[in-house]
Amino acid sequence: MSWTRVLVAPKALFGFVLALATALFAVDARADGPLGQPHPWQFGLQQGVTPVKESITSLHDLLLIIITAITVLVMGLLLYVIVRFRAGRNPVPSKVSHNTLIEIAWTVLPIAILIVIAIPSFKLLYFVDRVPKADLTIKVTGHQWYWSYEYPDNGNFGFNAVLAPDKKPRLLETDNHVVVPVNANVRVLLTSEDVLHDWFIPSFGVQKEAVTGRINETWFRAEKTGTFYGQCNELCGQNHGFMPIAIDVVSKDDFDKWVADAKKKFASADQPTVKLATASDGAK
Repeated sequence: MSWTRVLVAPKALFGFVLALATALFAVDARADGPLGQPHPWQFGLQQGVTPVKESITSLHDLLLIIITAITVLVMGLLLYVIVRFRAGRNPVPSKVSHNTLIEIAWTVLPIAILIVIAIPSFKLLYFVDRVPKADLTIKVTGHQWYWSYEYPDNGNFGFNAVLAPDKKPRLLETDNHVVVPVNANVRVLLTSEDVLHDWFIPSFGVQKEAVTGRINETWFRAEKTGTFYGQCNELCGQNHGFMPIAIDVVSKDDFDKWVADAKKKFASADQPTVKLATASDGAK
């Protein structure tokens, strides 16, 4: 094989990888398949329907471009060194051990990359953590192995949501759905009755731990109607894989109608879902 062809290999490899990356970015597979759930042969992340999810996806795409560029650069340098400094071409190896320009470059370039990554990362962390003024509050309690929900702003009713094994999508459907209005800021308060759980809805970009004896807080604003699914994302015991989450995002009028019906359908949630320890319990 001609060494001229080998020398051209890094350029050809870079061109191939660049073309492949361009083709992958051009195909927006997030728009394919049903909204709010995974689908067969899915490529990429689930389509986002909240500002938080869109911001997470944007950061993900930026990092993918950066890491692809770094991989191509390192691979090209390795191939160049293998060919340029092979034993046949350099029977007497060079004894040069320092190069000021290169040493400055490999120090400054990583710092610049980290700054480019850090700025949007910190913005996203602040955006996710800062809960805006809420239009609706939902309290979520994790149990082994189901979720319970309370609506303190809408009559303080509550209900359990248990896996519906005979319904589709498989292992994602529940007997009762959480219902929220579209384009509303929903504050979610999370706790647990027993062990650690994790309330995770991929299309919302929401993932928050439910911890016994503690109230954690997160939020979302769904900008599209539909049914969206998630699961417990914290290993919580034998049936961890059977704790689905199902959320219906509906219009404001449909939400008001649902609330009126739900007040009649579900029992009052006046009593706290999580039992608190008392002095008498300690005496026992």
